[in-house]
Amino acid sequence: MLFGYAHVSTQDQNLNLQLDDLKKAGYQKIFQERVSSAKERPQLRKLLEMLREDDMVIVWKLDRLGRSLKELFTLVNDFQAKGIGFRSLNDAIDTTTAQGRLVFNLFASLAEFERDLIRERTKAGLAAARARGRIGGRPKGLTPEAQTKARAVKSIYSLKTHTILEIGQLFHLSRATVYRYLAWQEIK
Repeated sequence: MLFGYAHVSTQDQNLNLQLDDLKKAGYQKIFQERVSSAKERPQLRKLLEMLREDDMVIVWKLDRLGRSLKELFTLVNDFQAKGIGFRSLNDAIDTTTAQGRLVFNLFASLAEFERDLIRERTKAGLAAARARGRIGGRPKGLTPEAQTKARAVKSIYSLKTHTILEIGQLFHLSRATVYRYLAWQEIK
């Protein structure tokens, strides 16, 4: 049986391009999901549970199945051990052939190499910025507007006429923010 797997990392992304190409490839059942690869992927888990010998898994591109070389190798090696084929449409990989297995290994290594280069460049860029005195991230403390709100929160809290939840609703703040504003004013 031909199984298609389509995956995007966020709800805002569109699966249509992947689904169209998978349909042309002739899948018989498709699993699709919109979730970060770092999180649990229930549709992938369902697909893996359904696979049997002589089945074929088709993906639009290698990175749709796994984000790391280790993850891809583990999945594809598991497929091969169980007699399951794997095909990536845009990477021209078909592990049912010797050439396809070679291409898979080369592509997976190159993809991992590219991710490592990006990671190294990012670290080098951050280090260079720090060396020039630039510190990334959000500035510490409260903005002047937040400080004004924090003082107002403190004055209402000191009246002891409103609960934390009511104060939050009054100022359109979460409970945690009300507590943070009070802590900023050193109120326990």
